[in-house]
Amino acid sequence: MQHTVVSQDQWLAARKALLAKEKAFTDARNALSAERRDMPWVKVDKPYVFDTRHGREALADLFDGKSQLIVYHFMLAQGWHEGCKSCSYLADHFDGAIPHLAQRDVTMLAVSRAPLNEIEAYKGRMGWKFKWVSSNGNDFNYDFKVSFPDGEVGKEGGYNFGTTKVYGEEMPGISVFYKNGAGDIFRTYSTYARGLDIIVGTYNLLDMAPKAATKRACPSPCPG
Repeated sequence: MQHTVVSQDQWLAARKALLAKEKAFTDARNALSAERRDMPWVKVDKPYVFDTRHGREALADLFDGKSQLIVYHFMLAQGWHEGCKSCSYLADHFDGAIPHLAQRDVTMLAVSRAPLNEIEAYKGRMGWKFKWVSSNGNDFNYDFKVSFPDGEVGKEGGYNFGTTKVYGEEMPGISVFYKNGAGDIFRTYSTYARGLDIIVGTYNLLDMAPKAATKRACPSPCPG
């Protein structure tokens, strides 16, 4: 790509014009984040139990003493030799953020349908430290519309709050939960597909680079 080379004064004028748009975008993003936090909640009554390195744990246990829980639905099913490449790219950003989230009353972890031993093997290979549990044997990933029976693969199905082609038995997403003092659990938010871009800090840095037209790491074909 060829760029016009200009004087310092012309460059500064162009930068100030872009800055005005960036500030408007920041204001719009702040307003959207506030609206996200104000969304209504739905109570989670189903008794999900997960396999973890510390034994069987209920959904309530995964909060680990915090009131807020962020779950990344990692695409790794039973018998896969490795996790989804796009999920792995996202997961490379987790370990640095998790201690800071914990200081703000938030626990973050990953959940996959693969058995725990297969999760642990891939986690060790990748050198990750974050908590990663198995939903093998429960309906958690099916209920949150990130896992699909064989009969639905290749057909139109429900994903990302709409209908799209189900391109595999696993698809990516994040679900967020809140637990009150009485122990009641609520689903507060979920996002899928390109809604996951925001957690990838590498994208934000690449978007500042002049030649880095970033191809988002959404599984192909990307369900928009």
